[in-house]
Amino acid sequence: MAASCMLRSSFLSPNPHLHQQSPAKSNRASFFTPIKATSSSDDANSKSPQLQKHRRPADENIREEARRDISSHNFSARYVPFNADPNSSEWYPLDEIIYRSRSGGLLDVQHDMDALKKFDGQYWRSLFDSRVGKTTWPYGSGVWSKKEWVLPEIDSDDIVSAFEGNSNLFWAERYGKQFLGMNDLWVKHCGISHTGSFKDLGMTVLVSQVNRLRKMHKPVVGVGCASTGDTSAALSAYCASAGIPSIVFLPANKISMAQLVQPIANGAFVLSIDTDFDGCMQLIREVTAELPIYLANSLNSLRLEGQKTAAIEILQQFEWEVPDWVIVPGGNLGNIYAFYKGFHMCKELGLVDRIPRLVCAQAANANPLYVHYKSGWKDFKPVKANTTFASAIQIGDPVSIDRAVFALKKSNGIVEEATEEELMDAMAQADSTGMFICPHTGVALTALSKLRKAGVIAPTDRTVVVSTAHGLKFTQSKVDYHSKEIKNMECRFANPPVQVKADFGSVMDVLKKYLLSKNSKF
Repeated sequence: MAASCMLRSSFLSPNPHLHQQSPAKSNRASFFTPIKATSSSDDANSKSPQLQKHRRPADENIREEARRDISSHNFSARYVPFNADPNSSEWYPLDEIIYRSRSGGLLDVQHDMDALKKFDGQYWRSLFDSRVGKTTWPYGSGVWSKKEWVLPEIDSDDIVSAFEGNSNLFWAERYGKQFLGMNDLWVKHCGISHTGSFKDLGMTVLVSQVNRLRKMHKPVVGVGCASTGDTSAALSAYCASAGIPSIVFLPANKISMAQLVQPIANGAFVLSIDTDFDGCMQLIREVTAELPIYLANSLNSLRLEGQKTAAIEILQQFEWEVPDWVIVPGGNLGNIYAFYKGFHMCKELGLVDRIPRLVCAQAANANPLYVHYKSGWKDFKPVKANTTFASAIQIGDPVSIDRAVFALKKSNGIVEEATEEELMDAMAQADSTGMFICPHTGVALTALSKLRKAGVIAPTDRTVVVSTAHGLKFTQSKVDYHSKEIKNMECRFANPPVQVKADFGSVMDVLKKYLLSKNSKF
């Protein structure tokens, strides 16, 4: 199909593909004016389509509206062994239930790049930009607005979405200036999402594919995961939305109550197991090999297809300018690879001309990647993960170690670590400037601080710190910090409430002292 054919951009319909039904013969009024999609040889400055006001029939919802868009395209994707030899003939359709290659290695989702390259970078930029903030199903989602790059062959009717993504890219003006001497520091708040973490980005893709498999009568009764909290919250919510049973393995007494209550509230079947995350992960892998339960952990490469859209979204929010650095907290290590993959696809398809340098930030109490990096990438050895306030990255034997190493090598990346005191102090400092971040973001901010002090990151470098979860999931750690109740921690930036007698004079004395500390002229 030639890219120069008359196509309907997503600004005019959910798909940029050639429609089998011409607008003239359609039984619906067109939302938008058709435009010509440009190929790499066409004029890259074609005008964006103009919106024409139209409302769907009152008795029709947005999913039903999407069913009337009959479209065809030649985009496709498949599983291949991760980082396989280019001459390898091993591959699997996405509709096959498989998690490992024949050799036991990781799988990756490979897109038909030749088909995608028939459209130039300007076309893809315009297409993605045209979908932002819309309610057209399913393209109002920050993930599914990039559907052609995620799961191109899934029917929109099978998609399970909460319009996740499109998260805030926050200019951390005061934090950057006051604590780091930086003027171009940004925090990508992926935790401002449906279940409060970036895991929603991947889970919408995985559960959508499960929904498709069940409709195809594949042997899938439910979906299961091992979790340190956020994965289980995302899985249970999306499964509940689709009416699919979810099974969660949680390490007993190792996650916050806010994280525990989410899968319970969403109706998941929760097993609290007396082990750590790595133990839960081993058990869920054994169970899914024997029972018709679909594995939802990041061993499953489908989730990374959704998570990579956060990288594309960052570029989009910067009007397709590439930041110098992106810092990502790392535990099971799928996310650092997902960010690399998103940036790399944008470069390969001509949307940008380079990729940023990546930094993976680990808690010192669970730092196998950091140790591996410091050894010069010599033989990797898992570690026994010790307790950390950054509980979601308390993982000593990460599934995606090979993916992470690949991404960091390809992006000239760096690995840093944060002690418990460092990450909690960084969290408190960030909160004092108006944010309300999770401990994992404190790990990333600590990594940034160390790289700034070392002169690796310059004061004018445009830097993005990825915040992976909402601070409201970790209120107990904040309470403990500001109450100075954490053993062997100074809690230098604690801000405990002041106890005052209930009389005017006492209140005035306390307030005068406070105001004087803020302004000596008072």
